[in-house]
Amino acid sequence: MTAYFQSHLGIGWGWFLANLIYVLVIAFPLMLAVAMIIYADRKIWAAMALRRGPNVVGPFGLLQSFADGIKVFLQETIIPSAANRGLFLMAPIITFTVALMAWAVIPFQAGVVLADINVGLLYILAISSLGVYGVIISGWASNSKYPFFSAMRASAQMISYEVSIGFILICVVLWAGSFNLSQIVLSQKGYYGLFNGHGFNPLLFPMAVVFLISSMAETARAPFDLTEAESELVAGYQTEYSSMAFALFWLGEYANVLLMCALNAILFWGGWLPPVDWAPLYHVPGIIWLFAKILLFFFIFSWVKATVPRYRYDQLMRLGWKVFLPLSLAFVVIVSGFLMATRYGG
Repeated sequence: MTAYFQSHLGIGWGWFLANLIYVLVIAFPLMLAVAMIIYADRKIWAAMALRRGPNVVGPFGLLQSFADGIKVFLQETIIPSAANRGLFLMAPIITFTVALMAWAVIPFQAGVVLADINVGLLYILAISSLGVYGVIISGWASNSKYPFFSAMRASAQMISYEVSIGFILICVVLWAGSFNLSQIVLSQKGYYGLFNGHGFNPLLFPMAVVFLISSMAETARAPFDLTEAESELVAGYQTEYSSMAFALFWLGEYANVLLMCALNAILFWGGWLPPVDWAPLYHVPGIIWLFAKILLFFFIFSWVKATVPRYRYDQLMRLGWKVFLPLSLAFVVIVSGFLMATRYGG
């Protein structure tokens, strides 16, 4: 496509238009997916509590998320008189934009990726760490007590779990020998001649479990949703927000949840590869396998939110610093030692 547009519009404008189309092809389905997983989230919670969930707007309630979107769009945006107006409006935009930027390096199938860069995993780590700025800025700019407490909690929580996530990613990079996400997926092919995925590797399976739990904490999902604990902080950093500003926080949060589900699938469970290394399964398009794995992990996220009670803040910090950090650091040593003894003949 890029070559076609460059032949008609010149190198600069052709490249720009082709990449704009690529971005829209990813962004629009992602926004639709976010709307539908909010519906799925509510349906899963309802089923866990023996309720019906959304069932009025559209067939089976499928249009409930769109009705909610229209409702918040038509509401008035109220800005507190003592708030910092510029930062107050900038915070949800930062959260939403950063959530979309990370999808630029996610490989949906072999060769189907917007930017197949060699340092894709570092890009993901850098972009995901920027997400906390939206929460901190919103908490500070609201000039209100509870949002400010929430912002401080969010910064401590995200930093705590990003440290252990960083060491987990080192284990994956050591085994795959690359920071490129496509190469990481291909390195997972054919464990024991039967399975596809680092999750079937005894040395990396514990890290897959720790990464799954850490990704819940990183996205502030239950039982780690201390940033918006309604019994303590009303609604946390979102307390003073309304209308589309509030909706952008929700869209950004669910886009981040989908991103973490995709990373769980790509880093540990074979990405677009079928779970079993059997030739007939490769006739199914890789993007279908990836979406199926993302939906499976999203179900796990919703299942945990519906069933596990919220942690206390001291429990949250203890899990991050006293359990996950030493465990992930120990596995960096174990994995690197194993590779030196076997792969590199050290």
